[in-house]
Amino acid sequence: MRASIIRSALFASAALFVAMPAAAQSAEQTNQEAAKQPPAPEATGAADNEGKDSGEGDIVVTARRVEENLQRVPASVSAFNERALDRLQATDTTGLQGAVPNLNIVQGRGSSNATNIFIRGIGQPDALQTFDPAVGVYVDDVYLSRIRGNQLDLLDVERVEVLRGPQGTLYGKNTIGGAIKFVSRRPGQQARANIQATIGSYGEVTLRGAASGPITSTLAAGIAVQQGSTDGFVKDRVLDRRYNNRDGRGVRGTLAFTPSEKVRIDLTGDYSKDDARLNVGRPLNNLVSAFGVVLPVSGITGSYDWTARTTATTPNSTRLKHRGLAGTVAVDLTDALTFKSITAQRWLDTKDFIDIDATEWQVGDVYVGVDQKQFSQEFQLAYNGGRFSGVAGLYYLKEDVASHQEAYANDFLRFSLLLPPITFLRTIDDDLTTKSYAAYANGSYEIVDNLRLSAGIRFTRESKDYYRQTSTFSSSPLFTSLTPFVFDVYGKWHDTSPMVSLDWQASPATLVYVRAAKGFKSGGFNGRANSAAERTAYDPEKVWSYEGGVKTRIGSQLRFNAAVFWNDYKDFQARVTGVDEDASFPGLPAPRLSVLNAGKLRIKGAELEATWTPVERLLIDAQLGILDADYKKFTDLRFPGGSRAFQEPAFAPKRTFRIGAQYGFDLGSAGSITLGGQSRYRSRTALAVDSTYVVGNVGTTNIVPGLFQKAYWLYDARVVWDDPSKRFSVGVYGNNLTDKAYKTDAQEFSSVGQIRTVYYGAPRTWQLKLTARY
Repeated sequence: MRASIIRSALFASAALFVAMPAAAQSAEQTNQEAAKQPPAPEATGAADNEGKDSGEGDIVVTARRVEENLQRVPASVSAFNERALDRLQATDTTGLQGAVPNLNIVQGRGSSNATNIFIRGIGQPDALQTFDPAVGVYVDDVYLSRIRGNQLDLLDVERVEVLRGPQGTLYGKNTIGGAIKFVSRRPGQQARANIQATIGSYGEVTLRGAASGPITSTLAAGIAVQQGSTDGFVKDRVLDRRYNNRDGRGVRGTLAFTPSEKVRIDLTGDYSKDDARLNVGRPLNNLVSAFGVVLPVSGITGSYDWTARTTATTPNSTRLKHRGLAGTVAVDLTDALTFKSITAQRWLDTKDFIDIDATEWQVGDVYVGVDQKQFSQEFQLAYNGGRFSGVAGLYYLKEDVASHQEAYANDFLRFSLLLPPITFLRTIDDDLTTKSYAAYANGSYEIVDNLRLSAGIRFTRESKDYYRQTSTFSSSPLFTSLTPFVFDVYGKWHDTSPMVSLDWQASPATLVYVRAAKGFKSGGFNGRANSAAERTAYDPEKVWSYEGGVKTRIGSQLRFNAAVFWNDYKDFQARVTGVDEDASFPGLPAPRLSVLNAGKLRIKGAELEATWTPVERLLIDAQLGILDADYKKFTDLRFPGGSRAFQEPAFAPKRTFRIGAQYGFDLGSAGSITLGGQSRYRSRTALAVDSTYVVGNVGTTNIVPGLFQKAYWLYDARVVWDDPSKRFSVGVYGNNLTDKAYKTDAQEFSSVGQIRTVYYGAPRTWQLKLTARY
């Protein structure tokens, strides 16, 4: 049944592809003309909330750091405005799951404030502060350095842009998989306001509001606020505690100053706070102490019922504070030349308790406190002189990340279940300073009418200074003599990332392009090193991506974008586990957590995006991602033949598919009702790099079934009533209507007590939203 649905979608997409060239001639206006116009009031990657065509050809994005028509950008970009996000039933970044081909975006493992993002099989799921993300997240062109703190509430955004494929030329390091850009709404001379109240399942109560307007003829201000909480959908019946909840609040203020037609100044300040409970998963197997004692775990068989156990002594708390200041100054030096300065300072503080093993045993219980701050400065020059346009810039980033960690592992040192455990505490204090410098240029030249060549290059120099000290304390005399382990290292790297593309405006409504680009992810040091064997440095990851695509509109009813790509991915950074014999205590196993440049992958695939309004008020939209990712080299001498290239790459499902539909009923003086729904499909997915069993310290080819999620569908629906003025609305929203239990992420720490833990998405939920707009 499911296979036939996918095949039908492929055949329908192929038929549309063949039909495009002839039908595209009937477009109402050229993309070149549209790019010069402001975006439509409800412009989005699909039609508006009433099911009418909203003029998708007029969507303006800044994916290439200059304003362009979405359909004129020679690259794979998806864009969503506020109404489109509501149509997706998205309230934070993870709501984009399924709406963008080959995008994996879910709440990160073991943390309520981190996000696991993969694009086209490239990403980085580990929230440890020494790991850099592989997909860049930007808020108003300011880069967020950590995957913690980037599970952003979609509060008063103008649009969200998702750039697929490496973006090394214009965005720099750590965009090897792509980039996600959040563009906030800029206050203007027209007053506007909205407020929304939400109640829902699991005790949800959320209030959000925004207001903006003029102060003087040259100064406007805006403010957006939110506060929301839920009780948590995972319950510990023994300890009578709930987990996996939301409890956050935030505020953002903006000043927009336009002293003249040639000068624009934007000042932004934001603050958010999260005070959630533990984010708890489900263990896959019994645990084992360092001395071979089996620690029995309940609830590892049978269907998942959203219940859990944790260690009673672990505080039920994860806390985050995230704040920042940013200033953007744009000056039109001439009619064709604009100078822009983007200055930002950000602070991120987290205090997370994490029960990694998700059991009552104290084996993988940790505290992670992080104090991160970053300063960035970017200067840009943008030129648009007819046949030639381009942007060049200089970029600087300085990031300081200090952390204090504590690992509690009393039960890991049990000699027997009949004897009391040995008190064991390991503390880690580390400090990482990163400095990154870059210069870049990107330009487009129209060789002849409708044929355009674009090229760019970026030079990056980066250094990292890392210090780590590990101390171990125990109630047993065996461990009291352990001396602190110190890891003090400095490294620097250089990179050159070019890009070239050629695009042809085959008709007023059809763009055909080819693109080649390089991206890289920063090198670094193992932030889990507690011994000399783990004290490893790793080089940057690099990828060359080759892409071809077509973007077209057929009349005013159908928009259809398609792309194929091939990625040559080298030196990917893999965290792998192992077990050594403790040098200080022969016979006692010492877990080893290493990071290495594992080898090569080949990733190829195709993507389709379509929106269709066959009749007025009816909208149908679909996204399809096809991905084929394989290790070509993954050296590990523990495995048969010295290689583990037989494993499945993590977070690279072969198929992702979404289809949505909505219809608006006009009730005349009684307003209107919109009925909408969507279904989302993901094929089998590996949830960890280490997805096969290791016996002792010898790898096998036998997979760990629990570290995979089988193919599944999710179904969502909504009913929204709007009054005739569109100023008031009432909506009922349902997510995961079939109450499907599906895994989203996993922890693989089998070298520490055989820990393997998986995390689940939310069960069936409902919301009632009341909205007022001015």
